[in-house]
Amino acid sequence: MGTDNSGFSKTGLRKVREVLERHVESGKIPGLVALVGRGDETHVEAIGTMRHDGGAPMRRDTIFRMASTSKPVAMAAAMILLDECRLRLDDPVDPWLPELADRQVLKRIDGPLDDTVPARRPITVRDVLTSTFGLGMDMTALGTPIMNTVFQQGLTPNLPEPMPEPDEWMRRLGALPLMHQPGERWQYHISHDLLGVLVARVTNQSYEAFLRERIFGPLGMKDTGFHVPADKIDRLPPLYAPDPQTGEFMVWDEAEGGRHSEPPAFQGGGGGLVSTADDYHAYFRMLLNDGMHGTERILSRPAVRLMTTNRLTPEQQAARHAMAVNNVHVSYGQGQHGGWGFGMAVRTYRGDYAPIGQFGWDGGSGTSTYADPDHRLTGILLTQVGTSVPDPVRLIHDFWTTLYQAIDD
Repeated sequence: MGTDNSGFSKTGLRKVREVLERHVESGKIPGLVALVGRGDETHVEAIGTMRHDGGAPMRRDTIFRMASTSKPVAMAAAMILLDECRLRLDDPVDPWLPELADRQVLKRIDGPLDDTVPARRPITVRDVLTSTFGLGMDMTALGTPIMNTVFQQGLTPNLPEPMPEPDEWMRRLGALPLMHQPGERWQYHISHDLLGVLVARVTNQSYEAFLRERIFGPLGMKDTGFHVPADKIDRLPPLYAPDPQTGEFMVWDEAEGGRHSEPPAFQGGGGGLVSTADDYHAYFRMLLNDGMHGTERILSRPAVRLMTTNRLTPEQQAARHAMAVNNVHVSYGQGQHGGWGFGMAVRTYRGDYAPIGQFGWDGGSGTSTYADPDHRLTGILLTQVGTSVPDPVRLIHDFWTTLYQAIDD
C-alpha cells in the first residue's frame, strides 16, 4: 500500500473520499468540507453544493456555523487569563459575576423553583470551566420547571426566543436557582456562554475582541467570529434542520438576513462561532504543538494540558456518561468519549476507532473537530445539515472510522 510522507496511505485517503462522496450522493448531505492534517501535510475534500437543490459548489473556504464546536476554541480566552494570573481556578466568580453570588439550589431537580436550600459554597472559576457550576442543559430533566424556565428565558441559543445582551442574560440567569450544588455535577452548555461574559468583564472588552486579539489574529483565523460580514456572506450556506419524520430539508437559518448576518446581541462561546476548516485546523494544530504557533506562543504548555485531559471526578463522569449513553436517540451515539477537559471531550476509554487521549467536540449543525496527540492528527468535518436527523452524525462516524484506517506509518 503506497503512503505519502504525511503518514496516510493513498488507498486510505481514497477510501475516506469515497465514503464522503457516498453520503453526498445519497441526497441526505448536500455538501461538506473535510480536512485532515498530520505535521505539515494537509488534505482537503470539498464535495457537493452549498444548497440542497444545487447552487454553488462547496469550497475549501466555505464558512460554516460551528455550533458546539465553538466550545473548544472559545475556551482559549479563559486559558490566557489563567496563564496571566488574571483568573485563578479556585477563586469565586462573585467579583465579576455578582449576579451569581449567594446561590440557592433546588432540593429536587424536578421540584418547584422556590423549593431550595442555600449553596454550600460560592461558584468558582473552576466550576465554570469544567461545566460544573450548577446549571446546564440536562437532557434527562426535560419538562421540569427549571428546564422549562431556562428555555422560556432565552438562556440557550437556537430557540425562537433570542438570547438577550449579556447583562440582561446574567440578570435572568441570576434569578434562577441552581439545579445542583456548585462543583457537584457536570452539565452541558450554559457554562460556556457564561464563560464569555466572565472573560468580557475581566478584560473590559467584548469577548470577540479579546478572542480576535489573542487567538484569531495570531493564528491567522481570518474567517472566524460571531457573524459573517456582508462581503463574505456568499460563502455561508443555509443551515438545514431536516424534518425528523420525512427528511424534508427545512431551512433553519438562511445566510442573508439570518442569525449570523449581523453581530449578535450575545457572543456565545457555547455555540456562536462561524469558521472554516483551515481556521480550525490552525487552532487544533496549535494545541497539538503545546500552545505554539510557529515561533509564537499562544497558550502555555500547562494550559493546553489542562484543557485536553480529563477534569471530571468519577461522580461527575457518571453524569457525563449518562448524557451520552442514555440519549442516543438525541445524540445518535456521539459523545461516548468518557471524559471532559476544559471546553471539550477527552477520550478516556476506547469506544470506537479513535484512541484514548483524542480531544475535541461535535456540533449540532453537523460539525466535528478533533485532534489526536498520539498520531499528531487533526480532523475537521463541516456540513450544513443539523442533527435533527441522524444523517450528519452517521457521516461524522464514517469520516473518523475511515480516517483512522488511512493512517499508515
